Amino acid sequence: MFLALGPIAMSVIVLVVFLQIMLFRSRWGLRTRAVGEHPKAAETVGINVIRLRYRNVLLGGVFAGLAGAYLTLEATASFQNGMTAGRGFIALAAVIFGRWTPIGAFGGAILFMASAALGVAIRLAPPAGDLGGFLATAQQSFPSIYNNIFAGLPYLLTIIVLAGVVGRSVAPAADGIPYEKEATT
Repeated sequence: MFLALGPIAMSVIVLVVFLQIMLFRSRWGLRTRAVGEHPKAAETVGINVIRLRYRNVLLGGVFAGLAGAYLTLEATASFQNGMTAGRGFIALAAVIFGRWTPIGAFGGAILFMASAALGVAIRLAPPAGDLGGFLATAQQSFPSIYNNIFAGLPYLLTIIVLAGVVGRSVAPAADGIPYEKEATT
């Protein structure tokens, strides 16, 4: 099953492991984390904070481009307007849920996309037994509501998980704060 995936999907696992190692076991990773936590302290030891931030934003853009290429080339093999369908929100939630680490974010993404796959599976083939009979009746009686409920399952799970993680996952201290270089005298 894994080998049936496209090259972008298969390379993600390698990239996640590589980035986890690089972020926590390399000079670049130490500097990146220092710039995210305390940029003024990083500048005092000679790190060019603005240049490193720009490099990392460009690297993030490369990964965003790979995600877009995956959606158009491997996931659907076509391009349509609105094809991301809120997946950026889910990606941000996966990063927060994964405690700002590559492996944690990957695990969060797997959790959220498993809920999407579960929603598709339930819509296509309801389970057997009383629950299946109830779902089949609901599908026949209210087809649009039935389909929308299961299509929204990953978003509902995202909100529930984020409500439970709030306060436990701490973002880097300088995340989203513009850095102004100290004046030289």
